[in-house]
Amino acid sequence: MRIGELARLTGVSVRLLRYYEEQGLLTSRRAGGGHRHYTADAVATVARIRALLAAGLPTKVIRDVLPCAVGDGPEVDACVQDLLRRQLRDLDARIAELQAARASLGDLLDASERASAAMRTPA
Repeated sequence: MRIGELARLTGVSVRLLRYYEEQGLLTSRRAGGGHRHYTADAVATVARIRALLAAGLPTKVIRDVLPCAVGDGPEVDACVQDLLRRQLRDLDARIAELQAARASLGDLLDASERASAAMRTPA
């Protein structure tokens, strides 16, 4: 199938499909005139890529995970489970950092609002 049909079937833009190909996530063969042609399993591959992106994985990690995909869903073989565990730990650490930053920002805002309110209140 051509790239336009793959885009229609997956709901992913042509531009994004080209990006996936540039990142080594999706493959095509070139026909006469340079047109990209994809095999029927490209639809499942794009769905898998989207699921892995939604899980917060960067494309460089997805490139390592895709060869270990199992079936048509987002499941992967044991060959990359340690990698996914590391990604999960990293994500947990980033979430903790963001929660701490949010708490600090909230404290700063609260203190600023109290100071502003005190300045408006007549003595």
